[in-house]
Amino acid sequence: MTNARARRQTLAQIFRWPLAIGVLSTVGLISALVGDGLWDAVSWLALLLPILLYGWFLLRPRR
Repeated sequence: MTNARARRQTLAQIFRWPLAIGVLSTVGLISALVGDGLWDAVSWLALLLPILLYGWFLLRPRR
């Protein structure tokens, strides 16, 4: 029972990374619409990160 209380997280801790990934994806989508050249590179990098994170979490060993 003590372990369950020690692992308790606040809402900010729970939603920190999903919010950051969502903001980065939004930046990637907007930069893809805005321009060419550097904007294209920004959009590719910003939209590649969620895909890489998904693959990493999918392939990592389970505890």
